[in-house]
Amino acid sequence: MLHFLPAFLIGFLSFCFYALNTFLWLIPIIVFSILKALLPFNTTQKVFSYLLDHMASNWVAINTLNQKLFTNLSIDVSGLEGVNPKQWYLVVCNHQSWVDILILQRVLHGKIPFLKFFLKKELIFVPFLGIAWWALDFPFMKRYSQSFIKKNPHLKGKDIETTKKACAKFKYKPVSVMNFIEGTRFTDEKHQKQNAGFNNLLKPKAGGIGFVLSTMGESLNKIVNVTIYYPEGMPNFIDFLCGKIKKLKVVIEIKDIEQDLLGDYVNDRNYKISFQKWVNQLWIEKDQLLDQLKNNNR
Repeated sequence: MLHFLPAFLIGFLSFCFYALNTFLWLIPIIVFSILKALLPFNTTQKVFSYLLDHMASNWVAINTLNQKLFTNLSIDVSGLEGVNPKQWYLVVCNHQSWVDILILQRVLHGKIPFLKFFLKKELIFVPFLGIAWWALDFPFMKRYSQSFIKKNPHLKGKDIETTKKACAKFKYKPVSVMNFIEGTRFTDEKHQKQNAGFNNLLKPKAGGIGFVLSTMGESLNKIVNVTIYYPEGMPNFIDFLCGKIKKLKVVIEIKDIEQDLLGDYVNDRNYKISFQKWVNQLWIEKDQLLDQLKNNNR
């Protein structure tokens, strides 16, 4: 609506809108997070979890309104048919920019449950956000290195056990677990350094979703495989704020979680090798899709 304004003014106003929206929702989220921590009863925990998810969902909705108000962004989405906000999903996506997160939230909002990210356990100590992430049921995981396990063999399997306990709350409330398989944003420098054989992607890291499926695979209904393509080139957040990104395409594939995708990624070597091959094939197909999208855009 206001995309006729100068780009720098759009960027400034849009940033202020994002900041105000975040601040206004962070206050009640922190308040209810503290109440949730002080009232550790099953009933109150469930009630607060639903309320907090609703607040976070409203934050996403207003961010989307911000985008529609200040930019003239056209998003072509395909493949979202058949999803349900009352089911459980594992969401995977290629990663090119921080903008990806806002696009995923906008495209998937209301279609599947609110996106949750697996976080390192240390992040729970981040001021304000740590307790908010905890209250929003973002699962915190503790990963031990192989060298640490060798020195402390009694801790073998404890990381999986800890995460399973963290994910137990998802049994009564649908959730979407989000994972960027590449582990970092795509850049030409990283791409050249890896020399992984993909034209448009970095090398996939199977451990993240292998850990998720090992922990809660039987609770998940489907895998939501998302591919984001920016025909005008990979954007930075400032360009996005200023409305310089005019169009993008999101291709979604809903995949079944077959029985052979379930197993013990940490302790079963055969399963680990088989799963890594599956992830690599998934990434080969995603790379080919991005090539196709590029060719169609010429």
